Amino acid sequence: MREGIHPNYYQATVTCNCGNTFVTGSTKSAIHVEICSKCHSFYTGQQKVAAARGRIDKFNRKYGISK
Repeated sequence: MREGIHPNYYQATVTCNCGNTFVTGSTKSAIHVEICSKCHSFYTGQQKVAAARGRIDKFNRKYGISK
């Protein structure tokens, strides 16, 4: 590796708006995010599947698929 061309690498603290913090590697020393795995609806199981069910029903009606 050539000397002097690579950025410094830090053990960065990531802070979410929900208050969750964790440490990761980055070229920045501190990172602030709006959504993390502790508060995102996909990971917490709070996601709404009603919209997906509507799309599935529409697909089934369009192609004549019955249960």
